Amino acid sequence: MLGYPAHFGQIECLKLAASPLFSDKRLGYLGTMLLLDENQEVLTLLTNSLKNDLNHSNMYIVGLALCTLGNIASAEMSRDLCSEVEKLLGSSNMYIKKKAALCAIRIIRKVPDLQENFVQRASSLLNDRNHGVLLSGITLITEMCVASHETLLHFRKAVPVLVRHLKNLVSAGFSAEHDVTGVTDPFLQIKIIRLLRILGKDHVESSEAMNDILAQVATNTESSKNVGNSILYETVLTIMETPSDNALRVLAINILGKFLSNRDNNIRYVALTTLNKSISLDINAVQRHRNIILDCLRDADISIRRRALELSFSLINESNVRVLTRELLAFLEVADNEFKPSMTTKICLAAERFAPNKRWHIDTVLRVLKLAGNYVREEMLAAFIRLVTQTSELHGYTVQKLYASLKSDISQDSLTLSGVWVIGEYGDILVRGGNYEEEELATEVTESDVIDLLESILAGPFANQVLREYIITALMKLTSRFSTATSSERVKQLLAKFTTSIEVEIQQRAVEFTNLFQYDDIRPAVLERMPVMEVKETVIAGERLNSPASGSSGPQASAAAGPSDQDLLLDLMGIGTGGGTTNAQISAGAPSTAGSGQANNVDLLADLFGGSNISSPPTTSKPSAAAVNDLFGGLGSNSSSPPPAPVASNANILDLLGGGMATSTPATSPPAAAVAAAAGARPASANSNASSQNSSSQKFYPVYSKQGLAIAFTPQRDSTNPNVVNILTTFRNEESTSGGTIKDVQFHAAVTKTQQLQMRPASANEVAPGSNVTQVLKIANPQKTPIRLRLKIVYTTPNHGAVSDFAEFAGFPEGAY
Repeated sequence: MLGYPAHFGQIECLKLAASPLFSDKRLGYLGTMLLLDENQEVLTLLTNSLKNDLNHSNMYIVGLALCTLGNIASAEMSRDLCSEVEKLLGSSNMYIKKKAALCAIRIIRKVPDLQENFVQRASSLLNDRNHGVLLSGITLITEMCVASHETLLHFRKAVPVLVRHLKNLVSAGFSAEHDVTGVTDPFLQIKIIRLLRILGKDHVESSEAMNDILAQVATNTESSKNVGNSILYETVLTIMETPSDNALRVLAINILGKFLSNRDNNIRYVALTTLNKSISLDINAVQRHRNIILDCLRDADISIRRRALELSFSLINESNVRVLTRELLAFLEVADNEFKPSMTTKICLAAERFAPNKRWHIDTVLRVLKLAGNYVREEMLAAFIRLVTQTSELHGYTVQKLYASLKSDISQDSLTLSGVWVIGEYGDILVRGGNYEEEELATEVTESDVIDLLESILAGPFANQVLREYIITALMKLTSRFSTATSSERVKQLLAKFTTSIEVEIQQRAVEFTNLFQYDDIRPAVLERMPVMEVKETVIAGERLNSPASGSSGPQASAAAGPSDQDLLLDLMGIGTGGGTTNAQISAGAPSTAGSGQANNVDLLADLFGGSNISSPPTTSKPSAAAVNDLFGGLGSNSSSPPPAPVASNANILDLLGGGMATSTPATSPPAAAVAAAAGARPASANSNASSQNSSSQKFYPVYSKQGLAIAFTPQRDSTNPNVVNILTTFRNEESTSGGTIKDVQFHAAVTKTQQLQMRPASANEVAPGSNVTQVLKIANPQKTPIRLRLKIVYTTPNHGAVSDFAEFAGFPEGAY
């Protein structure tokens, strides 16, 4: 002890434990518990002494032996002495019974197979009137129910007995022996409520039997003392985790609302955490406590603020988005820097999903950029630019708001980047002006004012290389937007200063733009406005950007996102399109419905390049779409993406123009249902047979196979983003083992820190015998690290009841996707 070797005292302790004197035994057993553990070989010498003392006539010696066994028992000792402990559970002595129950817990943990030996004895403990025996017996039963589903089914018959005990405790008068600040035996009440929660989970009959007593506990327990709050908290958890009545759930959430008014930060923290878990059960009941939750944002404790912030974002919906966003923006203004990155992302996502109109959406993101522009993620900035391009009716309003913002503050990086980009695109609208009610937009802006602003940003202390690239490009764009020669000459002189810049990218742009002044006939066409950007899905830490509100399970409306890649290319070349085929249909291999015009458009493109059979795409020239992206400072592009692999002829033509229509070869193409699901559409059949849809070369990687449920993964590299892997998850019901339909299938997954995961809804939550259910996982893996998944699978089968299992998967070989 205290760092000194104590092995010399081990044998002495064993000698004292074997002594007939009680004082020697007590000292010996105490020393044994301190100096020995289950890994010591000398412990085997103690087994015989323990066996003798467990059968001793003196109850205190029996108690010493049980206490020692319960603290240091190994698996071998547990097997050897299990029968003695089982016999002592049936003793008439209360002192021995409660110690034997606690000792049995240690034995069950060490050797789970011995659990069945204690089931009958533990059942008899529930009928004991002694609170100590009842407390230790319920603790033993709880341990067994958690460890074994069969034991759980057995003890569900004891729910009425537990309810009766709890009712007696609640309605009992004052008892000095068990009273704790006016509450009768709170420890026993909590143990009973916790066991009821385990027994009533996913079982309607048991839940109905305990509803009345839970309501009685919730309404009669005193909440002014911490003892009462602990009972109320366990009651709330039991109500939430069992199929209780709606009225009871509302009562439980109201109790948590009262906890938020408590002065104790621990109680408030627990209430906020529990409300976060309860919001999926009854969001309307939680909404009633919105004001007090928002008050918690101003709490001095940072952990309280963090939990309140998470809960506030969960409460946002179409009806309250204005109010909650206003409060969150007010908090963003004074929030700690560590909150700002996640807050800006979540506010932008909430505005995207629930915005009442486009103008409010733009104003909200602009407010975020003003308050915390240095903490806005790149994806949010790209989404804002995309929103501006899609909202043509507000171009004048947006560009004037951004101009006014930059005049007052250029310290926020994302605000400056977005402002420069928008001014470069819509500078002519800014100069023309418009009728707006805001005073800040009423000022007349000249071409010289705009160039002065951009020049001042270049000379300012916050200009970095990326910002300089944006400004140079914006200035060049403005030469085709502004009408006076003076403006073009000023821009030309500014660009000339950067032709000798030590930053290679800036020098190259400046030289190329300067040379472009020699070609006034094509310069306006080269510098024309960017086309409307397509709505693309962005995976951000499990969140979905530019998607409908969560909860919608229907097909994603791909057509609403804009024209397909083929249509954009054809429009560029002045070739009309027949319309009708959406992006989802193309990617899923659906036949075109546009008629002969649409069917022949790709052939027309092929003819432009000298025939329809092009063997391979050019690998030396840069696609024009990528060149346009570079022209604008790489906004939304990924310069590190690998070049696409050689593909079929039609795809070659589209890929030549940067259309991103590359597809896999037929031998490795994914099934139609998988691609449709990856594109956001649900498979045609909820229980489709994956084996019939897959091609012969489609590889399945087994993940899990237990209790009649088999799960397999099929990986596929995303065709639109080389950093994303789509994994088709197939669930199959093996009827011979499961015994019938597998119900309530829940599939949870987690990835490593370098990856981000998005899970699409499964095609169904039940798997009929012999059929399949599918679900698509999208994993963003920009660092190309090996994919490792930790899985939690929950389901119910006729033969095995409710099953909750864990698994890990790292089985994709190199080059599997």
